Amino acid sequence: MPGENLSRDEARERAALLSVDGYEVSLDLRSAVGDGAAEPRTFRSVTTIRFRCNEPGAASFADLIAPSVTALSLNGRDLDPSEVFDGSRIVLEELAAENELVVDAQCAYSRTGEGLHRFVDPEDGEVYLYTQYEPADSRRVFANFEQPDLKAPFRFEVRAPEGWTVWSNGAGERADGVWRFAETKPISTYITCVVAGPYHYVTDSYERTFEDGTRLEIPLGAMCRKGLAPHFDHDDVFLVTKQGLDFFHDHFDYPYPFGKYDQAFVPEYNLGAMENPGLVTFREEYIFRGKVTQASYEARANVILHEMAHMWFGDLVTMEWWDDLWLKESFADFMGTFANVGATRFGNAWITFANRRKAWAYRADQLPSTHPVTADIRDLQDAKLNFDGITYAKGASVLKQLVAYVGEEPFLEGARRYFKRNAYGNTRLGDLLSVLEETSGRDMAAWAGAWLQTAGVNALTPQVLLDAAGRVSELAVLQEAPESHPRLRPHRVAVGLYRRTPAGDLERYARVETDVDGPRTVVAELAGAAAPELVLVNDDDLTYCKMRLDATSLATLRDHLGALTDPLARAQCWSALWNLTRDALLPARDFVELVLRFAGRESEIGVVQMLHAWTNSALVHYAAPQWRATGEWLVADGALDELRRAEPGSEHQLAWARFFATVASSEADLGLLRELLDGTAKIDGLEMDQELRWAFLEPLAAHGAADEAALAAELARDDTASGKRHQVRCLAARPSAAVKAQAWAQVVESDALSNALVEATIAGFAQPTQRELTAPYAERYFAAIERVWRERSIQIGMDVVRGLFPAYQDSPRTLAATDAWLESHREAAPALRRLVLEARDDLARALRGQAHDAGTFGQ
Repeated sequence: MPGENLSRDEARERAALLSVDGYEVSLDLRSAVGDGAAEPRTFRSVTTIRFRCNEPGAASFADLIAPSVTALSLNGRDLDPSEVFDGSRIVLEELAAENELVVDAQCAYSRTGEGLHRFVDPEDGEVYLYTQYEPADSRRVFANFEQPDLKAPFRFEVRAPEGWTVWSNGAGERADGVWRFAETKPISTYITCVVAGPYHYVTDSYERTFEDGTRLEIPLGAMCRKGLAPHFDHDDVFLVTKQGLDFFHDHFDYPYPFGKYDQAFVPEYNLGAMENPGLVTFREEYIFRGKVTQASYEARANVILHEMAHMWFGDLVTMEWWDDLWLKESFADFMGTFANVGATRFGNAWITFANRRKAWAYRADQLPSTHPVTADIRDLQDAKLNFDGITYAKGASVLKQLVAYVGEEPFLEGARRYFKRNAYGNTRLGDLLSVLEETSGRDMAAWAGAWLQTAGVNALTPQVLLDAAGRVSELAVLQEAPESHPRLRPHRVAVGLYRRTPAGDLERYARVETDVDGPRTVVAELAGAAAPELVLVNDDDLTYCKMRLDATSLATLRDHLGALTDPLARAQCWSALWNLTRDALLPARDFVELVLRFAGRESEIGVVQMLHAWTNSALVHYAAPQWRATGEWLVADGALDELRRAEPGSEHQLAWARFFATVASSEADLGLLRELLDGTAKIDGLEMDQELRWAFLEPLAAHGAADEAALAAELARDDTASGKRHQVRCLAARPSAAVKAQAWAQVVESDALSNALVEATIAGFAQPTQRELTAPYAERYFAAIERVWRERSIQIGMDVVRGLFPAYQDSPRTLAATDAWLESHREAAPALRRLVLEARDDLARALRGQAHDAGTFGQ
């Protein structure tokens, strides 16, 4: 419906006209358990909104996406729903200075993770509900003014089935069969939340006495489905939560403002987590059913701290419109790592940031859809797509550069003033820049113009000139920008010089911090230094750039990467090598060879797992097709060697086992996986828990070595929601034309599957080893996507358009078909075109990589 896609201009006009005093929302969820005859579809939602209009007599609208409205009244005057409600908007005419709108509606339960999601646990038949709204899905649950700058206090009450517990943003209690919740502080619609069901719930508390004697006590809670309770390590969740609260209280000088702090781990969640004040929601995959590496625990801690940072950056102070989404997401992404390093056991989290988060940013910033950190968001569809690597990871990288530019304490003092001046309000870019100018004395307008208001990533390359004695006569940093985004930026960098010690270690012997600006910057302080074997122009990862290597440095890494003793420097070198591969400057097989030589020596498990992902991508996308089979054999053989060499029971052993399963394809390798599953083969220390069993079963299914009966037997071992998702993925992975046709129909032609099962089916359908089998679907993809985008929810539309793009049909023919669709569908929804453009760019990049790999080796 046209009214669903709220525009920025409409939001600004409504915000200029209205201000909201409060909401009372009453939900009746007793229908959720159903009567066994049919799946329940709707629930009753009654909303009372009190608001003011500064132009009495004017007209506006409220938002509601619902199957039907039973009754409507404005200022005591009944309105005919058939006349004023079109399915997404309620027309409000002849507004008074002070108004009361009452909406009694039948709203729909969701199966797509948008709105009020209803999940039935296959293990025990229990029903679980939770809400997810960002950016604009609270209107699927109650009538409201769905934009971030119309904040208001909320008071919820919920009727739920007997035996259920209900949670919302405020503290709640049950009386007379109704759950009533304390009124919230003024917050935006998209961060209100309700969680309801027979959840397993545990409690703790956080206590803090401040220097002025003020005492703060925060009730803590954590919940998950009953079926996951045996795996729920809530003690660790509470530990990180308390460490984070201490850290943010120390650094922000503003006590946590939202009362209690519940954290709900919920099923079939589309995101990593959501920062609803007082009730943070997470995907339940952060509860680990099997053995995982410390990288997984670090990632969970980072997400917990990211969402906690939002309590200040986003919930207390909120962006005015989605253009400034970075005002919360970039800060939370930065603060998550900053707090992880400063408060938890994960002291090396900046290494993960440099290696993993920045890789996401570098990819996004080279797509045709790249945008400034401060984006131009015309409407809600734009907003949905802008939860991307630019807004999160590049923004966080830019903030890390900002801290180097202004200093840590001026940066934090600016944040403290920002909170106090704008508490419970909405801000724009200028509000933050003004306080940072005060605290740092720096010209923030120039900095913002370079870093926040322009797109693209710069490349920094060392240029080393030696004198006759073999010492550095001049070292310069060369800066380049792509033609599409030619802006050169000021960078605060550390330049590090490395050479081997007599013991053979590659170590830093000189380091200088300097400002790089313009196309060439001479680092005068390094003149006279001994000749380096390796130069890192972004040592310690202070700035956001693609770090290039001169010829000497690249040669050193080819022979001695494993001798580099500093783990952050190693991570940066791996990142530089991967960027060279993606940019078709380093042949894919060279990157693979470096991984096979040196990844087994890598101490940082997060880096090891990132290298596994990159290596798989190099084989699948960037290696010459003629060499791909050879590469797959080499990688599988190398992964098995590392698996057997790894310390028994270690996380490195687990990581190599999972990677081996990913790349196994020969009869011998698949046979070993089968024998490990049935217990006829063993690798000392490798525990075959249920999650690892599914990881081994997928490649067996994809290669025709595990049939439907085998997968059914495995589901019988693991008859849980998680097991069902794994089984669905494996079923769709089987190498059969009939299987692919069924999977395609289930996702593209039907809306019967939930969001989680859509995701699992797509993942199983799209197998890189089945290029010929899925080739017929390239044409069908382009014929179907506009209809899918029009008829399905935006989340499902995004999953289908991204997940089913024929990326494995990596030929000029597929590129031409993509271009033809883009040319003939210029009037398609901009958000849909953006997704296709991004997929087209990835395909073109893959073809360039393949050509470079083939050309370099004469193939």
